[in-house]
Amino acid sequence: MKMMENMAECVRAAQPQPNSILKGSKVGSFIKRFNIFYILKRWLISAPVDDPVDRRNAPFLQVLLIFLGIFIPLNKSLFLYAVLSGQWSGHVANLRVLVVDLSTDVLMTLAMWTGVWLIRTGRFRWSLRLFLAVVLLSMAASYVATGVAGLPFDPMPIILLALGGLILGRRALWLTFSMLLMVLIATLIVDSSRAALGAGAMQVGGLGKALSLAGVWLIIAIIFDRTVAALRHSLDESNARGRELELAYRKLQEETRERERARGQLIHAQKMEAIGRLASGAAHDFNNVLSIILGYAAQRDSLADSGTKALYDAMEAVDIAAKRALAISRKLLNFSRQEVANPEVFDVRFLLQELLPMLKQLFGSRVRLGLDCADSALPVRMDVDHFGLAIINIAANSRDAIADIGTFHIQAERSDAAWVSLTCSDDGVGMSEDVRMQAFEAFFTTKPSGMGTGLGLSVVRDMIVQAGGKVEFDTQPKRGTIVRILLPLAVGS
Repeated sequence: MKMMENMAECVRAAQPQPNSILKGSKVGSFIKRFNIFYILKRWLISAPVDDPVDRRNAPFLQVLLIFLGIFIPLNKSLFLYAVLSGQWSGHVANLRVLVVDLSTDVLMTLAMWTGVWLIRTGRFRWSLRLFLAVVLLSMAASYVATGVAGLPFDPMPIILLALGGLILGRRALWLTFSMLLMVLIATLIVDSSRAALGAGAMQVGGLGKALSLAGVWLIIAIIFDRTVAALRHSLDESNARGRELELAYRKLQEETRERERARGQLIHAQKMEAIGRLASGAAHDFNNVLSIILGYAAQRDSLADSGTKALYDAMEAVDIAAKRALAISRKLLNFSRQEVANPEVFDVRFLLQELLPMLKQLFGSRVRLGLDCADSALPVRMDVDHFGLAIINIAANSRDAIADIGTFHIQAERSDAAWVSLTCSDDGVGMSEDVRMQAFEAFFTTKPSGMGTGLGLSVVRDMIVQAGGKVEFDTQPKRGTIVRILLPLAVGS
């Protein structure tokens, strides 16, 4: 019943969908699904076998069992018809041999179709074991009935050795060989009992044939054993390599995750260092805001005497100052937040304008800050926080390189049709060639101990490269430094 349901399922799956033949691209698929061989193939490979190797062998074994399940009764029916109708001109075996032959054929036919049912229900190895057991039993009955000397050439032992060894393994191979030897020995014993009254010549001939068969089977078993051993060894090596590769892949994934976590922590540390550098400017702004608020608070008595309008104006000024302080603290908090990189498209010009207040806090009053941006849009795709951190790190290095008073200038423009160019220049002390060659190395710094981590420019390079860009240096001692960042224009801009 299960087999018929599976066959019906395959037939339904093979039926073309409505209007599919009207679509030129699906004509080949329709013809393929209508093909009986395609339906049969689909049915053969649909057996619910769990083991991947057995799943590959299941279609072949099903074909073999179905073929034998049809061929054996058909062949025997034709033979019986020829014998009963008098059309058979050959020698007809005695009744005992004929009965044994018919009985074993019936048993094998039932075993073949039972084996197909077992495979269709997911019991592949039970099907093969049943096949081997029934064929061995039928061979034993046939050999004993016929006698060793009268045995024709029989390929079935070779088939049994091949199936047992290649599919079930070496243990099944030698077990099958042992059973074949037992069949031969049992046949010789029966032949000896029959020839006890003086058929010595036939005994010697039967013994010679039995030795020949045993030798042939032994050679074939050894060949299959060596072949199976080599295949199993190769399979074990392949599985071992697969496991090693899987472990290496998992280790690589873990290392990649650790690297990403370390990189995120490094960027966050650089943000906190930048926050520390901005703290002095922020404190100055907070002092100014608090001075305004405290000034109005100190004048509360005189403002009260001046009337409601004076108090209203004073409270409005306090509100403006407090909002300014809130904006400064919010920018610092947002900038210090540790987040996963989130690339997005933004206009470089607008973000540079937003960074100006923070850069002014960073430089203070001793450095003149300049910004020139192109008139047209400069869209790039990058994490906004990473972009801000890169600019602040470059600006912080320029601040440290400017001894007294100086200038820091940013110019943003399109380098060509594919790139946005950001040029950050200062008139500080510059760098020597040796320092310039090591500027992007992590933890390299020329600052005194406790004054810098040596990670700023290394992080800048990593973030720019991650965005598909590149960083270039042009510097000379006592002539300042120019840092040029190239970022690809956002697609479609």
